[in-house]
Amino acid sequence: MKKILFLLILTPVLITCDSEDFNNTNPYLPNYSFSYDIDLNLPSNSSLNFISNAIYYNDPGLGVRGIIVFNAGNGMFNAFDAGCPNQPLAACSTMNISGVNAVCTCDNASYSLFTGQGNLEYPMKRYRVQVNGTIIRVYN
Repeated sequence: MKKILFLLILTPVLITCDSEDFNNTNPYLPNYSFSYDIDLNLPSNSSLNFISNAIYYNDPGLGVRGIIVFNAGNGMFNAFDAGCPNQPLAACSTMNISGVNAVCTCDNASYSLFTGQGNLEYPMKRYRVQVNGTIIRVYN
């Protein structure tokens, strides 16, 4: 009986401790597995030390069209795929950073880098982020 009671008490805790729910289902952007470390001590990454700054990374194997990493403040970083979430893959379907937004060059749709939300059907494809000191790990 004690074991059952323990499991009943522990089960909600285990469920709520699960990592953020990422629904990356998008018919335009396939899922690719990757892991990428960003060292905030490197000069090329130094702008990420300041709130509301973003950097586009297009190294081979990073998402569909590269990734956009954004400093959302309070030690929180967001990472999104740079592929336009509401466009088929084409020459124009890589987004550009415009302040605290990402803009699709195909249709000029704008998406918040704080939330990934825009005014169209699909939000930006979000990736997981883990911060360990001055290292940001982005992965899918």
